[in-house]
Amino acid sequence: MERGRIIIITGAPGTGKTTTASILAKKSDLPKSVHLHTDDFYHYLCKGAIPPHLPESGEQNLVVIEAFLEAAKRFARGGYDVVVDGIVGPWFIEPWLSIVQDGYEVHYIVLRAGKEETMRRAVGREKLDRETNIELVETMWEQFNHLERYEAHVIDTTDYSIDETVSAIKEKVKRKSHCLYI
Repeated sequence: MERGRIIIITGAPGTGKTTTASILAKKSDLPKSVHLHTDDFYHYLCKGAIPPHLPESGEQNLVVIEAFLEAAKRFARGGYDVVVDGIVGPWFIEPWLSIVQDGYEVHYIVLRAGKEETMRRAVGREKLDRETNIELVETMWEQFNHLERYEAHVIDTTDYSIDETVSAIKEKVKRKSHCLYI
C-alpha cells in the first residue's frame, strides 16, 4: 500500500482553513482522503481542559497536537491523503519535522489574508465573546504575519475565492513546493 501525503492547512482564524481543507480533501487526487479538523481534538478533552489560547495551555496544546499528528500518520500509512486543518504555527512545527525524517511527505501551507479582511471574516464568529475574539484574531494574525523561514509557505487569500485557494494549494502540492524538509 502506498503511503499518503499529509497536507497541513494553517493560518489565523478567518483565512479560509476549514472550508478550504474540506474541499481539498473531497477533491484529492488520491483514491482515499480524510479531513482532520484539529479543533475536534480539543473537544475530546473532558476534564481539566484549558482554553487553548491561554498561556498556561502550552503543555495541553502539545499533547493535542501530538494526538492529531499520530492520527495523521496512521491515515497516511493507510494510503489516505490527510488534510490537517488547524492552528499549526512554526511554534508547533517540530513534531511535524520529526515525521519528515521518518519518510512522511508533509506539506505546510499557511493561508493569510490582509488584517482587515481577516478581522471581517473572523470576528463575527461566536466561539468567544466579541472582545476576546477580536484580541485573539489580532494576536493570531500578527503571529502568522512573522513566519521567518516559513514565509515561503504562505498563500495570500485576501482576494482569492475558496476555489482559487483550493487550486493554488493543489498546484503547490503537485509541485511539492511547500514540503517540510529537515
